[in-house]
Amino acid sequence: MTGRLVLAATPLGDVGDASRRLVEALRTADIIAAEDTRRLRRLTTALAVEPAGRVVSYHEHNEGRRTAELVEAVAAGQTVLLVTDAGMPSVSDPGYRLVVATVDAGLPVTALPGPSALLTALALSGLPVDRFCFEGFLPRKGGQRRERLRGLVDEPRTMVFFEAPHRLHDALVDVAHTFGSERPAAVCRELTKTYEEVVRGPLSQLVAWSEAEVRGEITLVVQGASSEPVDLDDDTLAALVDEHTSRGSSTRDAVDAVARATGLPRRRVYDAAHR
Repeated sequence: MTGRLVLAATPLGDVGDASRRLVEALRTADIIAAEDTRRLRRLTTALAVEPAGRVVSYHEHNEGRRTAELVEAVAAGQTVLLVTDAGMPSVSDPGYRLVVATVDAGLPVTALPGPSALLTALALSGLPVDRFCFEGFLPRKGGQRRERLRGLVDEPRTMVFFEAPHRLHDALVDVAHTFGSERPAAVCRELTKTYEEVVRGPLSQLVAWSEAEVRGEITLVVQGASSEPVDLDDDTLAALVDEHTSRGSSTRDAVDAVARATGLPRRRVYDAAHR
């Protein structure tokens, strides 16, 4: 008899979001593979659960060697429960490599659904949710981050990003610079926790808000590009072009960026900037 790999979603912050199935799985799994064993211990203590199985670490620094061990355990008939610090494993967290290896071995993989920062932020953002895409974490280096964003300028779907609090301001500056300062967005901070906060508004407003220190887990939601041209007056268009040039863009690149963001003809933006 073969065992199975179980991907278990854990609370984002409020332990009350833990499901009964998660509690039972923590109690009965043969092996619990945790991104951080200390955080797992805090969770099981809060849930008054004493795991019967063996607890091992599974994170980005050891998943290469640990994966084979866990697949062998599943093949031997054991239930391996994979949990990360918060939310669903493998969604910008360790797990993808283990899922692929288990599937390739022809062994069962299932999930215990539950909290998700991605879906929670999307629902709270107030932005269109009929179509969306998840872009994970943006690159840490500014040049690579801006290159990634330039590839998303024409993306019509609502976009969801994860971001570290100490990089949020720089990321928002680059997002506003690339997509246009008037693009609607929302910063969702500390979801389900005591200091939960959702700040909604145009990117220019979020850039100004983020100049002060921001703490906690961050999910950024940005509205997709509109297929309809935005009707802006000459002064506003000129200001948008100036915003790009003030950050180092050439006038030509700035005009191109504003034209893409607004859906207006390039000649219209160029004339406004030089009038």
